[in-house]
Amino acid sequence: MSFAQSTPAQPLIPALQPVTNLLAPLGEPLVRVTTGLLLVPHGAQKLFGWFGGYGVEATGQFFATTLGLPASLALLAGLIEFFGGLMLAAGFMTRPVAALVFGMMAVATLSVHLQLGFFWTSGGFEYPVFWGLTALSFVIRGGGRYSVDALIGREF
Repeated sequence: MSFAQSTPAQPLIPALQPVTNLLAPLGEPLVRVTTGLLLVPHGAQKLFGWFGGYGVEATGQFFATTLGLPASLALLAGLIEFFGGLMLAAGFMTRPVAALVFGMMAVATLSVHLQLGFFWTSGGFEYPVFWGLTALSFVIRGGGRYSVDALIGREF
């Protein structure tokens, strides 16, 4: 039997099925909005020095001296996280923005976090891989029915 031919799984508690059916369409937008909004403070740290961040200049110096990355990537990362996070949350230009987030997280994983191990608590790759793959899912699926893209009837 293939997945296409299989019958849907029966709920463990059938009385909850109406609630599950009602809330199911909100699952994907919940993940998209959360992903976008969790990126915003990281961008604000890099761009504006908010939330204990250091701003573009100091973050750029850190990128160059400590990470061996071009200082200009601090501005790019901050823009993707802050404005891209807002756009992803809104579902506006979802696919290209999510692709930028995926790419940024791939660079962060490979250039910074991979050698620090798995766990995020020690600076490992767990966090950027998770958020990168979450972004990749929106590259593949788009913003969905509850997005600005759907509202304007145009997917970028």
